[in-house]
Amino acid sequence: MSMHGDHDMGHTVAGWTGTCTAVLGSAVMGVGLAADSTGGLVAGGAVVVLAALATWVLHLAGWGKPSGTRPVAEQPWRVRDAAARGGHPDCLGCRLAGRRGAAAPVVVPALVPAAAAAPERAPAPQRS
Repeated sequence: MSMHGDHDMGHTVAGWTGTCTAVLGSAVMGVGLAADSTGGLVAGGAVVVLAALATWVLHLAGWGKPSGTRPVAEQPWRVRDAAARGGHPDCLGCRLAGRRGAAAPVVVPALVPAAAAAPERAPAPQRS
């Protein structure tokens, strides 16, 4: 049993990649600040922006998972998230990509009985 029980804290390839890249960008910005170099500050800022974009792309590719309760087999950080394709509920990154969260169930028209497909409505009252 892990330290957090069944609660997965979201340690993922996307999270680790983004964090390490952002730390590198922050270090470059720090060196640029200490050296009074505008180029170093801009380069470090660009690396931080790259870290955010890389994290987002990896998350959308299934290498990032939201925190929460998850089966033990899906908790290791190198396991891809199968639900990423449809989007995660309450996830800003998924919403920005046009993914709305849990996918709506697919209804196949050929398998729906005719009565259920078009329910009869009561006739509207006629106005005089």
